[in-house]
Amino acid sequence: MIDLLVAGAGPAGAATAIRAALAGLSVVVVEPRSMPIDKACGEGISSSAVGYLRRLGVELDGRPFHGIRYLDSSHVVDARFRQGPGLGVRRTTLQRALATRLADLNIPVIPTRISTITQNQHSVTAAGLTAHYLAAADGLHSPTRRQLGLGAGSSQRLSPAEQARFPAAGDARLQDADSEPGSIAPPRLPWALPHLPRLPTLPRLSAARDAAQPRRGLRRHYSVRPWCDLVEVYWSRLGEAYVTPVADDLVGVAILTSERGSFDSHLEAFPALKRRLVGASEASSVMGAGPLRQRVRGRVAGRVMLVGDAAGYVDALTGEGIAVALRTSAELVRCVERNDPAAYDAAWRRVSWECRFLTGSLLWARNRSLLAPRIVPAAARLPKVFGAIVNQLA
Repeated sequence: MIDLLVAGAGPAGAATAIRAALAGLSVVVVEPRSMPIDKACGEGISSSAVGYLRRLGVELDGRPFHGIRYLDSSHVVDARFRQGPGLGVRRTTLQRALATRLADLNIPVIPTRISTITQNQHSVTAAGLTAHYLAAADGLHSPTRRQLGLGAGSSQRLSPAEQARFPAAGDARLQDADSEPGSIAPPRLPWALPHLPRLPTLPRLSAARDAAQPRRGLRRHYSVRPWCDLVEVYWSRLGEAYVTPVADDLVGVAILTSERGSFDSHLEAFPALKRRLVGASEASSVMGAGPLRQRVRGRVAGRVMLVGDAAGYVDALTGEGIAVALRTSAELVRCVERNDPAAYDAAWRRVSWECRFLTGSLLWARNRSLLAPRIVPAAARLPKVFGAIVNQLA
C-alpha cells in the first residue's frame, strides 16, 4: 500500500511529495493538468523558501531581489532583506524544477483527477489508488475540501454517517477561530523592536464584508530590463500592483483588487508604474485568480489532510503563499511519519499563524477607507518597523 497519495503537483503538492520521499515514504502524485502548470501569482519566493527548496534538491533559475519597496503617489519606502535575497521565478520555471525533482526521485505523477474519496480506519482510496494517507494540495478552490465539507460556511455539510467516517470534518473544535486577526492577541510578537507597544486586538472582518468585496489577482509579464533590485508594491485606491523581476529581461506585474475590470483598465490606477512600462512589450497573456479569501472549518478529515491554498487562504498581500505551503507541508509529512493526522491542524496553525496574523491585519487596514491611504505613509514614517516586519516574513 502507498504511504502517501498527493492530490496536486503544484508547489505545495510537489514539495509534500518530495519531502515524503526523502523521508523514506512511498508516494504517488495525482495531477490532471499538463506540466508546467501556470498560475496567476506574484512569483517572488522569499529567501527562507528558496533555502527550503534547495534543501529538497530543487534547483531554481530566476532573478534575485533584495527586499520590498512600497510606493504610493507621494511616498517611497524600502526594506532590504538581512538574511539574503529572495528569488523572482516564473511560475512555469518553478514547476519545471519541481517536476524535475519528482522525476529524479522516481515519484510517479499520474495524469488523472481525484473524484470520489472513500476511507476507513486504515486507508484512504481515491483515483483508483489506496494509501495510508491523502494530502490534498488541489488549490484555492479545492474539490477535496468541498467534497469533505471542510469549507467554512459551505452549505455542503456532512451527514451524521459521513461525520462518523470523517470525524475531524465534523469536529466543532476545528472551527478556524484564529483565521482573522482579531482572534490572535499575542502579548508581543517575537520580531518586535524593544520599544514597540503591544499590538491591539483588531476587530473581526465580517463574512458579509468579505462576500461583498472579494479580491482577485491578475498577472501579466513584460519584456523589459528590471529597473530595481526590489519587489515593488504600488498602492492606490484600486488595490496593489506588484512588480517582480523574474529574469534579466523580464518582469511580472500582478494586480490585486476587489474592483471589476481588465488588467489594462486596472493599470490606469498606477500611473507611475504605467510610465515605467512605456515601450515594454507584453510577454504573456493575462491570467487571473480568485476570489482569494478561502476559509476552512478544519484541515483534517480522517486520513485526508489539506495543504497549500486548499488548507485556507487569507490574501496575497504579503506574498507568503509558497513559504507557508512549504512549512506546512513539512508538518504534514511529520504527522504521516508519526501516524498522527489529528495533530496536523494544530501544527499547521503553529507554523502559519504569524504570516496569517500579519496578512490579516494588513488586509483589515486595507479594507478601511480611513486607514488604507495611511499604510504607505506609516511605513515611510516608521521604516525600522516596516523593515522588521518584512524581514520576519522573509
